Amino acid sequence: MGLVAFVSWWQTRGRVDTSSGYFLAGRGLGATLIAGSLLLTNLSAEQLIGLNGSAYAYNLSSMGWEVTAAVATILMAFFFLPKYLAGAFTTLPEFLSARFDEGVRRMTVVLFMLGYGLVTIPSVLYSGSIAVLKLFNVPELLQLDYGTSLLLTIMVIGALGASYAILGGLRAVAVSDTINGIGLLIVGVAVPWLGLKALGEGSVGTGLNIVLSTETDKLNAIGGPTDPTPFATLFTGMVFANLFYWCTNQYVIQRTLAARSLAEGQKGVLLSGFFKVLVPLLMMIPGVVAYHLYGPELQSMDLAYPQLVRDVLPIYATGFFLAVLLGAVLSSFNSLINSSSTLFCIDVYQPLVGRPVPDAELVEVGKRVGLLMTGFSLLVAPLLQFAAEGLWQVIRVFTGFYNIPMIAIVIIGLFTRQVPAVAAKVVIVFHIVAYGTFQFVFKDLVPVHFLHLYAILFVLEIAMMLAIGAWRPRREGAVIRQTAEVDLTPWAYAQPSAVTLLSCVVALYIVFSPIGLAGPGSNVLGPVLLILLALNVIFWFGWQHRLPRDSGVSA
Repeated sequence: MGLVAFVSWWQTRGRVDTSSGYFLAGRGLGATLIAGSLLLTNLSAEQLIGLNGSAYAYNLSSMGWEVTAAVATILMAFFFLPKYLAGAFTTLPEFLSARFDEGVRRMTVVLFMLGYGLVTIPSVLYSGSIAVLKLFNVPELLQLDYGTSLLLTIMVIGALGASYAILGGLRAVAVSDTINGIGLLIVGVAVPWLGLKALGEGSVGTGLNIVLSTETDKLNAIGGPTDPTPFATLFTGMVFANLFYWCTNQYVIQRTLAARSLAEGQKGVLLSGFFKVLVPLLMMIPGVVAYHLYGPELQSMDLAYPQLVRDVLPIYATGFFLAVLLGAVLSSFNSLINSSSTLFCIDVYQPLVGRPVPDAELVEVGKRVGLLMTGFSLLVAPLLQFAAEGLWQVIRVFTGFYNIPMIAIVIIGLFTRQVPAVAAKVVIVFHIVAYGTFQFVFKDLVPVHFLHLYAILFVLEIAMMLAIGAWRPRREGAVIRQTAEVDLTPWAYAQPSAVTLLSCVVALYIVFSPIGLAGPGSNVLGPVLLILLALNVIFWFGWQHRLPRDSGVSA
């Protein structure tokens, strides 16, 4: 962790004095830093614990949250990112202000800031602290009661994460994320490998054969109605949840807005999509291995991954694992703090002051806001242990208040010119009322899966905005500014990479299905499908590098 901190400081020294340097890393991030930061910002302790727990207790159906995100990264690379970079926008509300008006900007800022401050940041702190407590038994280690240990862990993680976001800005966040991402990949490969070795009593091949030949229903990713993620939801609300997260969520897209060119941004976003396809193999197979090792004996499915790590990881590697785990938690936390500061400075402070604000003043205000958000989150995070319905329910319910209207408004803003600002405002108010009513009043009367509810509300809100646009269109078509500060030449190999990525998504679902590894013919068909998948990736990348380099953009 000290090494990560030193490298991050070395890479950011003298580069965070301007507002562009602090909030957007001077618009100089390359593909590797973008992909590494996207990956670590997305993956945190709750995925390590939660996804493996779901695989242990059910099957691989929850991989839908990860694998289908690859489709959203493709849409981001081809449709959203070029528009964002063409207008040199720093935040999503700034884009909405240019397309609609200041009223829409203020409403979306309020939604983002409330969501981040009350739910997302505290939940990242809390879930990360719980993971550390479970994996390393902190209360026993320090001879403290559970409540004190939880508070201490939250304080340590909060202080470390805030130091990156407040002192180093976005570049420090991106650099630290990328280095920690390498560590996460090492751990992600090591834990299932060691788990299979333990299952096979010293032989990885024997362990793998046990997983592939006994209780193969655990390898089924086609979720039924009673599974955590029914397969049908992949084509309804899952689409829009991923679109919001990867294409409009400020704390995720901010590193893509900082790309030094459209080509680098597209490479980074698509590369992160390929990593998302690997997530089930790295973060769910250990849960399946844990089931074969321990059976249904564990008291809670959330203990599957911690128990496996404690049993198979050599004692000399636990420090490295702790650093990687904390790095994953810090990544999400410091990204949220940095984005909160950016939103406040660009979309609240600057318009409110009504004068050109010097860079030094903006950076100073950003640091103060980051410090304030950190302090507030440290107060709220411990309270989540008293949530009656659990952490996941809190996150799921409150994220739904702003994710669907945000993606609906952005899509209408990008692809229409006559829909007025009042349509976006009406939809925001309608969604909050309708979603709150279905979640808290009619939830038992209308038992609709929340992902299906996402899709229903999305369709209604798109229809409402189009209807208002037809009824009272703008007098003049909206014109989004074109003031690009970076090269907008697309990446020459973006299209073949996208096709490869889509084929990987489809192939992965075939592999982990009743006609693949989860079926009676899994011993033959499953490995054949995996080999074909690998050959497909090799073929596409080999073909890309033989393409003529006529675009001036390096592969």
